[in-house]
Parts: sequence; structure tokens; C-alpha cells
Amino acid sequence: MKLMGKFYQIEDCKIGEGTVVWDFVNLFGCTIGKGCRIGSYAEIGRGVIIGDRCKVEPYAFIPPGVIIEDEVFIGPHVCFTNDYYPRAVGDWEIVPTTVEKGASIGANSTILCGITVGEGAMVAAGSVVTKNVPPRTLVAGNPAVEKGMVRK
Repeated sequence: MKLMGKFYQIEDCKIGEGTVVWDFVNLFGCTIGKGCRIGSYAEIGRGVIIGDRCKVEPYAFIPPGVIIEDEVFIGPHVCFTNDYYPRAVGDWEIVPTTVEKGASIGANSTILCGITVGEGAMVAAGSVVTKNVPPRTLVAGNPAVEKGMVRK
């Protein structure tokens, strides 16, 4: 792991060889694979698993319950949720979300909990994903709908 800068908070994490973590990142009890890039101001929560060769851009928010497989791109300001009924009281329940190998999530997208973004799928910038995204499918909009297929 290579730390780029002086200001970051890393607590109880497993971080793979060749991963670069930029300034002002908060990492709490997560596992990050080899050869990843974690952009400035990203926050990655307890129990999150990120595979090898992933890129998490600045200001991404990845809370507990998210699994990101290998070679995934998470754009800047992407926000994942992890509870169907968030409230200020302690009755919340973490609902898992998975982003499969090679998927790409565009800037400013919101990914609601309990879904799977399929292998090689693409989520266009600014989308709100409310249901599963099939493999190699392009989705866009609020709510995100299928717009086409991804060839590679």
C-alpha cells in the first residue's frame, strides 16, 4: 500500500499490495485488494470488500454491506445505500449490495441497497439504480432503465 499525502484515517483494514490511497480518505475495517486506487475523500465502511484492480474515485461513499468484485470502476461522488428504511433510531438493518467484475458506475450515481450490478455492466453518470442491472447492460436515468448493451 502506498499512502499519497499526510491526512487519512485507516482503521483495522486489510489492503493489498500495490494499492494507492490518496489524501483525506476514511477506511474502516474494510478489505481492499491488490492494485487498487482509492481517491481523495472516499469513505469505505466496515466489512466492505473491494477486489483487485478497482478504482474508487474521489468522494465515493461505500457503507457496510457492499461487495465490489475485481476490476470495477466507481466514479466520483458515487453513493451506495445500505438500509431499506433508514431512520435516526437504532433499528436499521444492513442490506447487501454487490457490484460484479468489470462493472462501471458513473459519477454522481446512487446505488440503492439490495441489488446486484452485473458483470461488465455500466451505470451512466447521475443515475439512481433501484433494481438489479443485468450483466453487460447500460442503464441510465432516475430511476435507471436499460438503454443498451455493453460490448466489451
